[in-house]
Amino acid sequence: MYIPAHFAVSPDSVRHLLTRPAAANLITATANGILATLLPFVYDPAAGELGALHGHLARNNPQWSEPALGESLFIIQGADAYITPSWYASKAEHGRVVPTWNYSTAHVYGNLVIHDDPVWLASHVRRLSDHNEAGSERPWTVDDAPWRYIAGQLRAIVGVELLITRIEAKHKLSQNRPDADIDGVVAGLRSRGHMESAADVEAAREAREQARRPHSGDPAGSSELS
Repeated sequence: MYIPAHFAVSPDSVRHLLTRPAAANLITATANGILATLLPFVYDPAAGELGALHGHLARNNPQWSEPALGESLFIIQGADAYITPSWYASKAEHGRVVPTWNYSTAHVYGNLVIHDDPVWLASHVRRLSDHNEAGSERPWTVDDAPWRYIAGQLRAIVGVELLITRIEAKHKLSQNRPDADIDGVVAGLRSRGHMESAADVEAAREAREQARRPHSGDPAGSSELS
């Protein structure tokens, strides 16, 4: 992934992308071509050296039975939105502005492991459901359904585990624009109901400002000269 320095992502931001309830595209290269499936996932930081992403595929989906060649890839997407240059204060100043698209994404690479074990699948489905139901007023749990029914559902799926080998992540959130333009972007996104994208832009600006501040204990101005 091409990542200019001003769009680089902090470890905390990467963790947020990995742990927020979401679905992602699992992509595998096989002898029969590239296969891809959108599926919900849950992050397990304790698995392997860099953690793992756990998901499941329908048993009838050929992606799990086609051996992956080399690394597999999960593409995780955060909030994204179109940015019109009409929101920029600099449009009125000089007009040298163009549209763009804001987004957050992580490309998570790793070795794919297939799990066709009912015990692993039952634990995974319970954890995945609990993860996505956490914000509900009355969370649904696996125990709310008859076990015979759940057992039948488990027989229809196969587990996948991506043991992470590397992560490339990017936040393209107007960090390269002046503050007045960013104010316009935040206001414009809110006016269109893109509250999560607006919050991401504000968080990226705050992270940029924190990075610019001299660290406590450093001689005044030393960070400007190094």
